[in-house]
Amino acid sequence: MKIVAIIPARYQSTRFPGKPIVDICGKPMIWWVHRQLKLAKGISEIYVATDNTIISDVCEKYDIKYIMTSDKHPTHLDRLAEVAQKLEADFYININGDEPLMMPEYVEKLLPGPEIDPNGFYFANAMTKIKKPVEVNDVSRIKIATDNQGYGLYLARVPIPYPKASSDFDYMKFVGIQCFTRKALLFCGETPRGKLESIEDIDEYRFLENGKKIKFIEIPAETLTVDTRADLTVVTRVIQRRISDGLIKL
Repeated sequence: MKIVAIIPARYQSTRFPGKPIVDICGKPMIWWVHRQLKLAKGISEIYVATDNTIISDVCEKYDIKYIMTSDKHPTHLDRLAEVAQKLEADFYININGDEPLMMPEYVEKLLPGPEIDPNGFYFANAMTKIKKPVEVNDVSRIKIATDNQGYGLYLARVPIPYPKASSDFDYMKFVGIQCFTRKALLFCGETPRGKLESIEDIDEYRFLENGKKIKFIEIPAETLTVDTRADLTVVTRVIQRRISDGLIKL
């Protein structure tokens, strides 16, 4: 079974231009994401998917495989769909290029089991419990509600569900690790953004708005997506501590 990991990396980020190659402890952020993926068992190949030669030059410097994609893609799903068109595999693991703290064991939990048909339609996404109350109202943290089988019902940037009748629950947030079959990714490339996806700016509504299921898999993730320079400061401190504690050897 061929499982290809893809790291989408766009240079012109609205909130943080050049984010994938920002320095963290002497290495570009994308190097740290790639490093963590290399440690995950079960992945056949790893590629960065980018539309910018600055990022591809960095990939060449650090001996990271990459695929050049169009600079017209509105979302990471469209970029992944182009990769699926160019590169055949049974499954594709997506890990966002702004997740340098992601641990390999988190990625391994998204790897498909033998019961998943590689020729079928399958999309799984990681989620984790929100432990910091401030994140509940942070619009950059996507909140998730699922049914009893773990399939997504709805996603939002505001707190969901609303605790009208009970507060005995955990808020769950989106984690940037995903698993797709080729059929699911090609669907993304063939299907335009819908109304809810455009309003919420949550790419995964591409599936829900078209009657497709998203399997959410809970992982005990202690991670932080780098959306701002303040996030970068926190992530850098964590990596510095891991290096000092001997957990990371460069």
